[in-house]
Amino acid sequence: MATQSPFFGKRDRDADSLPSRPAPLMGSGTNLSGTPVNPSNLSAQAANAAASTAKEGGSKLTVGPNIKLKGVEITDCDTLVVEGLVEATMDSRVMQIAEQGAFKGSAEIDIAEIRGLFDGNLTVREKLVIHSTGKVTGKIRYGKIVVEEGGQLSGEISFGASAGSSSSAKPALQAAA
Repeated sequence: MATQSPFFGKRDRDADSLPSRPAPLMGSGTNLSGTPVNPSNLSAQAANAAASTAKEGGSKLTVGPNIKLKGVEITDCDTLVVEGLVEATMDSRVMQIAEQGAFKGSAEIDIAEIRGLFDGNLTVREKLVIHSTGKVTGKIRYGKIVVEEGGQLSGEISFGASAGSSSSAKPALQAAA
């Protein structure tokens, strides 16, 4: 199909005369340059990629620096990495907030690693780690907690991550900044 599209300007006729060949199918005997590929290397590379995806924890959402994500509900996300600003409600396995990152809202997480700012309702079912640059404020419930020297924690803090365990949880600890 060598018709000229008005959207992309004049088409170069020399480009049409270049020989084209389809990309090889996965598992074929050559790569894009036409050199032979060892099939055992392909399976090893595929196995390594699958292993790294399993270690990563599946689905991952990264909100990069200078990005603002507001008014959303995040679901089916195994790992959330916050380098910008997120105002949301979420239920996930892992949350990592970078030094320049901030999360405002409500989150139920298995493991939370805070280097930046968290403000809101945070329920950590397993382990909450607040690094020296981290600041967590609001209503916080946790299973286990690690606070590095310099890390800040303030608000209504209680042990016991499940919502129904408030009767068996230790009394709430009131902390102020």
